[in-house]
Amino acid sequence: MVTEDTHGQQRRRLIENCQSVRVGFAMAGTNRRPATQEEARALASSIRLRILRQCLDNALTNKEIAARLQANPATVLHHVRKLVKTGFLAAEPTRPGPRGSTEIPYRATGKSWEMDIRDAGVTGGRAAMIDAFLEEIRLGDPEDAHLTRMGLRLSEEDKAELLGRLQEIFAEFKERGGTPGGVPYSLFLALHQDHSR
Repeated sequence: MVTEDTHGQQRRRLIENCQSVRVGFAMAGTNRRPATQEEARALASSIRLRILRQCLDNALTNKEIAARLQANPATVLHHVRKLVKTGFLAAEPTRPGPRGSTEIPYRATGKSWEMDIRDAGVTGGRAAMIDAFLEEIRLGDPEDAHLTRMGLRLSEEDKAELLGRLQEIFAEFKERGGTPGGVPYSLFLALHQDHSR
């Protein structure tokens, strides 16, 4: 059985190993606009990253998001408002809710894919991405995940080529959009300097 302490240790090791990587929503060689500090701060939260993922395919109300994340609706609303204010979530037309109430569904705008948060001067983005990944992968069976791990020795030119080719693949699949009726998947990539060898 994996304990919470083990998860904390795993998270700390991942963050320590990723300190040399310029993690962002853009990879080297892309033409994405720099994020403002406010935008970068909005994305430096694992729960906000998870909210964006939840609202990627379907517009969800605050109550629906909170239920999916098993979180307090008031806490989720705080995060939803920050994402709306910074343009990462957009409110859709209201709809009737239970007992005569009005609900506001929210959908992710895809804006995070169009910007680079690396030079915004905001810390916490790396940890938020790692935390969101760990939280999401624990929702399923890690044995069902496709995982690859390898050690490389790269020059700066080799690293730039690798990241550029990966970015081309990501951009191609992003442009395709989702396949109707397709199974939802998430992809997490971390290239970090290996300080253990």
